[in-house]
Amino acid sequence: MSGIIGRKRGMTRIFEEDGTAVPVTVIEAGPCVVTQVKSDETDGYDAVQLGFERARRKSLTKPEAGHLKKARVPALRELREFRVDEPSAYEVGQEIRVDIFEPGEIVDVTGWSKGRGFQGVVKRHGHSGGSETHGSRSHRIPGSIGQSATPARVWKGRKLPGRMGNERVTLKRLTVVEVDSEKNIILIRGAVPGTANGLVLVRKLNVAGK
Repeated sequence: MSGIIGRKRGMTRIFEEDGTAVPVTVIEAGPCVVTQVKSDETDGYDAVQLGFERARRKSLTKPEAGHLKKARVPALRELREFRVDEPSAYEVGQEIRVDIFEPGEIVDVTGWSKGRGFQGVVKRHGHSGGSETHGSRSHRIPGSIGQSATPARVWKGRKLPGRMGNERVTLKRLTVVEVDSEKNIILIRGAVPGTANGLVLVRKLNVAGK
């Protein structure tokens, strides 16, 4: 299996044998249930759809509830697809656990960054801002953003104030430090995107997926 769905529970640190402190992110991953198997013959690509976290059936949309009922699996809150090479090796209802990873393995982790709301150019893009003294009133404003007569418009792509954060972010080549199959816990060295209890996708290195 190329990946698994989980929740970021927070950060802590562990100590190596020589006493070195290693910062790690605690991710509660799985167990996930296979809810659909897609093949190149029927769907145009090979993939496995996983479901994560039990939910009340009435909290799902009718298409989601119908899809899971047809697969004869429990109501699940999150559904994600992972590309695989051999879809025939999986079947609907199969359980995927964290033991697909092992310590020392390199993975990619996808999460959704913290939302910062509407922010100006100084915080959003790292602009230096204007002078703070000598009567200046241009402290954190964007300043001039376009030309005069020609072309008399603002160029597309200009860095301006706007919504910051809450974007899909992938950190690549992170190291798995420890795997606890009994508690469904995986420890990954360093930080990963998102808030505590935020949804994350952990994928094996160099494996494409959605």
